[in-house]
Amino acid sequence: MTVMMLGVMTVLLLIGFPMMMPLLVAAIAAFIFYIPGLSLQLTIQQMISGIQPAALIAVPMFILAADIITRGHSADRLVDVVMRFMGHIRGGLAVSVTSACALFGAVCGSTQATVVAVGGAMRPRMLKAGYKDSFTIGLIVNAADLAYLIPPSIGMIIYGVISGTSISELFIAGLGPGFLIIILFSLYCIWYAKRHDIPVEEKATWKERFISIRRALWPLGFPLIVVGGIYGGIFSPTEAAAVCVLYALILEWVVFRSIKLRDFYDIALSTGAITSMVFILIAAGAVFSWVLSFAQVPQQIISSIGLDGAGPVVTLIAINIAFFIGCMFVDSIVVILILVPIFSPLVKAAGLDPVLVGVLITLQLAIGAATPPFGCNIFTAVAVFRRPFVDVIRGLPPFLIILLFATVMLIAFPQISLFLRDLAFR
Repeated sequence: MTVMMLGVMTVLLLIGFPMMMPLLVAAIAAFIFYIPGLSLQLTIQQMISGIQPAALIAVPMFILAADIITRGHSADRLVDVVMRFMGHIRGGLAVSVTSACALFGAVCGSTQATVVAVGGAMRPRMLKAGYKDSFTIGLIVNAADLAYLIPPSIGMIIYGVISGTSISELFIAGLGPGFLIIILFSLYCIWYAKRHDIPVEEKATWKERFISIRRALWPLGFPLIVVGGIYGGIFSPTEAAAVCVLYALILEWVVFRSIKLRDFYDIALSTGAITSMVFILIAAGAVFSWVLSFAQVPQQIISSIGLDGAGPVVTLIAINIAFFIGCMFVDSIVVILILVPIFSPLVKAAGLDPVLVGVLITLQLAIGAATPPFGCNIFTAVAVFRRPFVDVIRGLPPFLIILLFATVMLIAFPQISLFLRDLAFR
């Protein structure tokens, strides 16, 4: 049955069908040929149950907030405050890009929006300062991945729903790895600037710094709402998403006046289109996952590759390899929907913390977004920067190596991720 389902999916993908069709058709074919005693109405029931969890309400909310912010002035203000403090040190401009991507990722939760907003503002400045375009694009594409790890993270929400893991704990646990990657990227940027003798920018005065902080106070309220609100027990992740939308509207419409009333239709249309695609994928993936579980395919796969009874470290390595390879070729949401049910029995048997597993999986989703051949950040950079695919991927390897090193660090030292979670919830 597994071979048949994979064959159906491969054929339909090669023909050019969107990913939801291979998932649905493969599941229905398994129903007809291998589980004939069950009614096909179960497919509809499973699709509906797949999108029923209340936590999924946060997904369109965060998408809407990201759409509003991307059209406004938040990105420019965040970039400015980072540049005022970091621009004068060797490699400070590149370090500023990393920090700005982290800050904007914490505001919008979207890697692609981060590439557009921060990359559009900072790439010309980096080129003018003497950085190679390959290094510049590689940094922007990979630093944008921090939006996956630093809350809010749509990937963490979907993983939490599929695996039954606390989304609040996942959000808090993503902060440690996010800060680790910021440090590693910054060290590499400083080394690169020294090696290529990149000039520094003029040091900002304290008056200019205070002005930039004052201008960035409103956008910096987003991570405070998400992390502070959840950590303080004021509201749940779903409620935090709703508050973010309201805050984004107040910020960009009332305070900054960067969007007009007539812009709301386009924003709502964009959010609706993206949300529809995400929820259709989740519904189709729910059917696919149910068929796999009913037929005990996860247990068969685990036994066939010799992971049955494997220890925690071997299990984590296997999970990371599977998600890393999967995210190179398939959309990250689809990879979560397919692989999480397969590995769930293995995670439980190995006694692994599902929050740690979720953070590592999210990190692989982040790496996949910037990994050839089908990383979404790559194609976003191709469109935004108007550069050929080959030019965009030329500067990626050093940053991908750093991200893989961060993966090894998290496996070796899980408290990097779990310390803040334990502090907040234990």
